Amino acid sequence: MNYQNEQNNAITARNISKVFHIFEDSQNTVKQRLFNLFNTPHAKEIYALKPMDLDIKKGECLGLIGRNGSGKSTLVRLLAKVYPTDTGYIKVQGTTMLMNIGVGMSHELTARENIYISGSVLGLKIKEIDALFDAIIEFAELKEFVDTKIKYFSSGMLARLAFSIAVNVRADVMFLDEIFAVGDVKFQEKAIKIFEKSWIEEKTVVLISHNMDVIKNYCQRVAYIKKGNLEYIGNPEIAIEMYLKENHEVA
Repeated sequence: MNYQNEQNNAITARNISKVFHIFEDSQNTVKQRLFNLFNTPHAKEIYALKPMDLDIKKGECLGLIGRNGSGKSTLVRLLAKVYPTDTGYIKVQGTTMLMNIGVGMSHELTARENIYISGSVLGLKIKEIDALFDAIIEFAELKEFVDTKIKYFSSGMLARLAFSIAVNVRADVMFLDEIFAVGDVKFQEKAIKIFEKSWIEEKTVVLISHNMDVIKNYCQRVAYIKKGNLEYIGNPEIAIEMYLKENHEVA
């Protein structure tokens, strides 16, 4: 293993995997449930992500593509430390933020409270969050809802809040899980502009998208995930061709 090369990585992942244990409920009647009250329920193992290695360079925009259920979102949650790995380890240099609708935010708290909590998690002091607060709210277009619990927000409002927090607190590594697919056209255009600016400023970005034009436009490398396996990582055109071929075969 070349540890010297790893110094240039924003993220280094070795032999990481994830298995989910889903408990099957076959007790459909009251009688069945009473007779099986003290029996241990059976768990089914779902291999969401099979062992893989992954290097993401500092300042790189890496695309993640694959069909729904292939393991893309699970991989991102492992890299962002939302989920613990079952095997292997992950090294991350710098602060990270996952931009996915509502992930990492408490739906029982207001937009204001979530901004301060998210900023604190990313290592900012209260005074630093104070200085950024108005810009976050203005970009998210949520001035009238700043003290509203986010459980009452639409998916578009949540997307705006999550994106605004991430780009304003300037996390070193940003995970974007279909962030451009949510919200109105005006916000999508604004999000793309700020995303391009962050990319130019050499922020590290991991981008999940089913929009191949977005992947082509912004990603230097693309990882293609299929049934929990890392099938390919490298040239975007090759990865996209493999993904489209799988879609064609299934269709």
